[in-house]
Amino acid sequence: MDHLVLISPRQRHLKWAWCDAVEAVGMILCGIAIAGFTITVFCDVTSRAIGRPWLWLQEVTTHFFVYGVFLGTAIATRRNDHLYLSAIVESMQGGARVFFEVFTRLAVLGVAICLVVFGYINFRHGFGSARMPSLTPEASLTVAIPICGLLVVLFSIEQLVNGLRNGFPSAAPETSADTEGHLV
Repeated sequence: MDHLVLISPRQRHLKWAWCDAVEAVGMILCGIAIAGFTITVFCDVTSRAIGRPWLWLQEVTTHFFVYGVFLGTAIATRRNDHLYLSAIVESMQGGARVFFEVFTRLAVLGVAICLVVFGYINFRHGFGSARMPSLTPEASLTVAIPICGLLVVLFSIEQLVNGLRNGFPSAAPETSADTEGHLV
């Protein structure tokens, strides 16, 4: 094994190799967010049960949750693990297949652009209010929204460009082992 990178082998013809590092880092950060969320919830419940609540844990838990959700959304877009009508589209061929593949990715791209634009506005407004008890600006949470949007824009463009160049259907039929991410 030359190197360990957590990437999905699914639809390699739609991916740029240099984005594999972004996917791998995103997957690691999602794992950290899930672990952090789980640990902080456990500690929060335990500290409350023994009558010594750590109030700051709720803020930390919220950060892990928000970053996990938005980063997970972006990574799911690259891995085609998001809400995607793949069963219907994959049964199509020719022009209809290309139309629906492009339409689906353009719809995701439109939503991603909204995440960037309106997420950035929300982020800027987040400096006007603070989270209690730490007085951390709300912007520390809302920055996850435009970051997610930028990553989804990148991954949607990646799939559109490569799909139009290389074709959307896989060159080789995918096996059940190809449908899950693995360590390469």
